[in-house]
Amino acid sequence: MTTKKVPVLAMVLAGGRVDELSVLTFFRPKASLPFGGVYRIIDFPMTNLMRSGIMLVGVLSQYRPYSLMNHLDYGIPWDMCGRRRGVYILPPFHGHKAADWYKGTADAVYQNLEFIKRWSPEVVLILSGDHVYQMDYRPLLSFHRENNADVTVAFTPVAAKEAHRFGQGVVEETSPFGGPLKDYQEKVSPPVSNLASLTIYAFRPEVLEEVLLANAKEPSHEFGRDILPKMIGSYRMYGFIFRGYWGYTRTVQEFWQTHMDLLGAKPKIDLKRWQICTNLAHRDVRDRKPTILGSRAAICDSLFYNGSRIEGEVNRSVLFPGVVIEEGASVSESILFYNTVVKKGAKLERVICDTEVVIGERAVVGGREEITVIGSRTVLPDELRLSPGVTVYPNLTPEDFSSPLYPENVTIS
Repeated sequence: MTTKKVPVLAMVLAGGRVDELSVLTFFRPKASLPFGGVYRIIDFPMTNLMRSGIMLVGVLSQYRPYSLMNHLDYGIPWDMCGRRRGVYILPPFHGHKAADWYKGTADAVYQNLEFIKRWSPEVVLILSGDHVYQMDYRPLLSFHRENNADVTVAFTPVAAKEAHRFGQGVVEETSPFGGPLKDYQEKVSPPVSNLASLTIYAFRPEVLEEVLLANAKEPSHEFGRDILPKMIGSYRMYGFIFRGYWGYTRTVQEFWQTHMDLLGAKPKIDLKRWQICTNLAHRDVRDRKPTILGSRAAICDSLFYNGSRIEGEVNRSVLFPGVVIEEGASVSESILFYNTVVKKGAKLERVICDTEVVIGERAVVGGREEITVIGSRTVLPDELRLSPGVTVYPNLTPEDFSSPLYPENVTIS
């Protein structure tokens, strides 16, 4: 066991899929979902940790973890390899049955208390691995230490009409950073506050162990629902208020909108300024050839990356490496993952395509209303019409489509 304390140990909650993201999380946890052209969502908190000087990280992974493990690559892309630094993948291990999987965020940390004790941290920083934001955690940690807090919870202001979707904190703002946490309620309506939990908690280690051991006997094991509300009045609890950009990306609409926030003359997510680190060896991004632009290519307010070929029109869209847009095709306000092919004459509007999708010639997909989502490795037949809001399962072939036209909001499986 380590005898020398480390200042901060980070525990990243990155294990679950999100049902609201539908086919996009069939084969991967949300944390490893591709984002912004060459990134994964987990790159944002990982880069935040690196730039905050926090180099010792446990990643709590459970649902289909291979893509996440492959991408993290022992922490090498974030310079987290070396003595007293590293990225450790922590899957559930208490037993050999499915029932022994992590039963919630609190249970995930509880199952790894021995890992935490091994490093003897002064502070345990628990955070979600599936949010898009840029944050220096050092002011939060200083605020936590200066107030001699048992736990500090990070919040951000949201619209009052959206607050019911989040954990809500009532904070007595005694400083620009926040103040004592007077109440915490998980997703209640009407909301008690418009301060939404970022799922970022700085814990005193002995307090963390105490509350987790007490909760282990309960049927439910979530920090927001089961741990924090019971701590009110019995522990020194503080709320830290973050006022920067925060992309929740829990629904298809939010995932699409967060991508749109990458675009424009003054994007809300400024990737050049944020300098997000990622694993460019994953999917051979760094080894792909330059993108080829055809003589009739027309691109407006879009992001595209190497290995692509664009001969049609692209407007306000994000194209990942290897995407092909053939002559006469048009793509508008869409997100196309790796190696997607849009054939001649096809038209896409507000569409999210997972990896290796093929859009048949003269197909018309999506529209101005709800987002259309197409699962990985599906091939759409020529001249197919998909109305807005349609969801298409992965691995379908042209023969799996029984109709030339599908109405809004249906699911094709």
